[in-house]
Amino acid sequence: MRATLAVTKRVLMQLRRDPRTLILVFAVPSLLMSLLYWILIDTQLFDRIAHAIFALFPFLVMFLVASITTLRERRSGTLERTLTMPVSRAAFIGGYALAFSLLSLVQTFITVAVCVMWLGVDVDGSLAAFFGIALLDALVGTAAGLTASAFARTEFQVVQFVPAVVVPQFLLCGLLVPRADMPRILEVISAAMPVSYAVDAMQSLGGVPDQAAFPQGNIGIDAAILLAVCVVLLGVASLSLRRRTP
Repeated sequence: MRATLAVTKRVLMQLRRDPRTLILVFAVPSLLMSLLYWILIDTQLFDRIAHAIFALFPFLVMFLVASITTLRERRSGTLERTLTMPVSRAAFIGGYALAFSLLSLVQTFITVAVCVMWLGVDVDGSLAAFFGIALLDALVGTAAGLTASAFARTEFQVVQFVPAVVVPQFLLCGLLVPRADMPRILEVISAAMPVSYAVDAMQSLGGVPDQAAFPQGNIGIDAAILLAVCVVLLGVASLSLRRRTP
C-alpha cells in the first residue's frame, strides 16, 4: 500500500504541473454538456439524450488522459526505472488507477453538479446512484486508457484508438437507435461494450420522456458489469507493464 500511495502521489504531482490536462479533466465535460444544452435549448431533444451523452464524455476524457499520461511514462523510461525499485506491477498500476480515480471523483462531482443544478438534467432515481454510475463510467475509461497505452508508441497512435474504441460505443450504446431495435449482430456487439451499460443505467435513473425507446434496466447489474470490466482492464494493464520502450 505504501508503494501504491507513493506512485499515486508522484502521478498527482506530475499532473498538477500540467494545467491543460487538469482543464481537460475538470472543465471540458461540463462545457460540452453546456454547449449541447445551448444548441438544443428550444427542443425536447436535450432531455431525451442528456443522460446518454453524460455517460460518453467522462469515458472519453479519462481514456485520453490516462492513456497519454501512461504512454509518456513508458516512452521516457520512467516506468522501467520504477519497476527496478521494490514496486510491484500491481502497486504501480494501482497507484495510477488511484490517482486517476481521484481525478475522476472530482470530475464527476463537478459534471453532475453542473448538469443537475444548472442544466436541469432530471434524476428520478437516487442522485447517489447517478453519481456512482458516472464515476464507474469514468473509471472504466481510465482502465481502458491504461490498457491502450500498452499498444501505442506515440500520442498520435493513442488518438487513433478513439475512432476504434470510443466511436463504436457511441454508435451502438442505444443513443441513436434503441439496442433492442438493432440487427442481432449489432445488439450482441453492443452488449460487449461497457458504455452501453452506463447508458442503460443513466437512462434508468433519469427522467427520460420516451421510456419505450429506453426501457428501464437493472442498475445493480449495470454497475456490477462496469466494475467487472474495470477490474479486468486493470489486470490487463498490469500484465502489459513487462513491455519495454523501444
